[in-house]
Formats: sequence, structure tokens, C-alpha cells
Amino acid sequence: MVTIKDVARHAGVAPSTVSYVLSGSRKISDETRAAVRAAIDELGYHPRASARTLRRARSEVLVLAVPREPGKYRAVDGRFAIDIGDTARELGYDLLLMTDPDGVRGLTRVARSGLADGAVLMAVRERDPRVAALRKHGFPAALVGHGDESEGDDPPWVDLDWAAAAGLAVREAVAVGHRRIAYWASADHEFAARNGYALRGLAGAEAAARASGAELVVRRSTVDPEALRARLAEVLTARPRPTALLVQHLIPLPLLLEEIAALGLRVPDDLAVVLVGSLPDEAVPRMLPRIELPVGRMAQAAVRLVVDAVEGAERTAGDHELIAPRMADGPPVAAPDG
Repeated sequence: MVTIKDVARHAGVAPSTVSYVLSGSRKISDETRAAVRAAIDELGYHPRASARTLRRARSEVLVLAVPREPGKYRAVDGRFAIDIGDTARELGYDLLLMTDPDGVRGLTRVARSGLADGAVLMAVRERDPRVAALRKHGFPAALVGHGDESEGDDPPWVDLDWAAAAGLAVREAVAVGHRRIAYWASADHEFAARNGYALRGLAGAEAAARASGAELVVRRSTVDPEALRARLAEVLTARPRPTALLVQHLIPLPLLLEEIAALGLRVPDDLAVVLVGSLPDEAVPRMLPRIELPVGRMAQAAVRLVVDAVEGAERTAGDHELIAPRMADGPPVAAPDG
């Protein structure tokens, strides 16, 4: 019978390296990982059986906690769920989706029951009660987003630097001549929930505007179409009106573009529109300058962080990852007309 030592000898690595590749509990180079996988295939070794023996007391399930209001859908949640599920499967875990708007009771039940080994939390609040609940039960977790860093005891997390992303959008607009800029911030309910991305995005935009001397007109978005139309019309019919619109709340983007056209404004000739945190490969944003949300990178990092926590890996400074934003390839921000 083929053993883990046989695989290690065939791949030219230590047996512990084979274990790390099987469990995903350590960062292994792509070259080494490929060599181990090739040895497993050639020798007919059965890693899943071995990994289950090593993790006999575990469920091999991760829970993805995505707070969701009934009847409301965010494309970004689905995209993250798919990529997180794919990465979990590669590491030998199944994924349980939890959409409870509160999340505390459901996660507490999972932590007590052993239904899952660890959790990935999305839509992280400034002081997220789910984090405190899981900490109380010693339940491993990783965050897509991060809370109040002053508390100093967040679980491992990965996040886009939303303050830097919004600031980058403002600076790009200022660089080509825009002096009066509208910032379409996250929705009212996201600010009410104290979601980190909403707070940091707005703060970053305001700081960049102050530093550049540009006038920033801020409007919080809304899920109410009529209220959204009214807020947008108020901004774009003002005199002098903004020549650039930076959009962080992207769910109503089709409606925003429709209303811009209804007001007789052409994009980008009359109004430059820049997206902050768009999904990669979306069809509509392709025609607009944008800062993309690195969904794949964030999903992979979050799963690896929670698996490390499940496997008892020692925490390091690298388990808090803040991703620097960049403008995506595509059209640049258009200069103001005239």
C-alpha cells in the first residue's frame, strides 16, 4: 500500500510537505504543490482518506455567513460564494451557506454543534457581533472585510483597501481636470449597519478631495428606486453641476445610467462615471473606468486563512491582508468637456 512517505520520496519533499499540500494548512509554492500532486497521481495514493484520518474529529465543512435581507440580491455575494466554494473544495472542505440577516444565533448553533469546522464572514461590521460570538466559543473564523482595528483582536481577514480605492478614484478624476465631483456612496442601510467598506470608502473619498482641493458632493445610495432618482436628479441638476460621478454602490448602476441619460447627459462627454469596487468581467462596467474588487484573490485568501486556523497554524502578521487598489485596464477617466 502506498504511504505518505512514498509520495514524499517520489516528489523529493519531506512527508510533512505532503501533509501540508493535502490539508492546505501551510503556504506551499505552486511548483512544490504540482510535484506532490503529480506523485499522488502516479503512485495511486488516496489523499482524501489520509486527510480524513488526520482530521477525524472534524466535519470537513466550512460555513459562509452572508447576511441577506429577504428578497434582496447582491451579485457580489454570489460571486464570492462560488469562488469561496471552489477554494474550499480544493482544500477538501464542503461549504455551508448561511444567509441569516443577524447571523449570531445561527453561527452560535454551528459552533456548538460541530456542524462545521470554521466560518468565513462577509459584510463585516465595524464592531461585528458575530465575531464576538465566535470568539466566545473558540470557533475558527476568517473575515472578508475587517472590523475596528483599534480592538486589536480581529480574526484573520482579507480586504480591499476601500479608503485607498475611493481616494484613487477621486485623484484620477482630479488629475484630468474635474473640480466638482459627486460621490455615490454605499446605501443608507449599509451605513446604518456600520459596514466597514461603506465607512472606509466615504472617508477615503472625503480625505482625497480635501487633499486635492476638489469639491466633493456626497450622496448616500438607497434601494428605493424613487428616492434614488430624486437624489441623483438633485445632484446632477445643481448649478454648477458635477462633471464626474464616482459610484461605490453599484447594485443600482443600470438605473443610475438610465437616469443620467434621462437627464440629457452623455457619458462620458457630459459626465465621467467611475466605478469603485466593480466585479471583474462584468459586461456593463467594461465601458467605464473602474477599480475592480479582487474577488478571486480575496476568496482564496479567506479560505486559506480559516483552514490555517482550523488546522491550528500559528498566526502571523500575514493573516491581515489589505489589498491595494488599482485602476483596471480599459478606458481612462474622461476629462471634463470644455
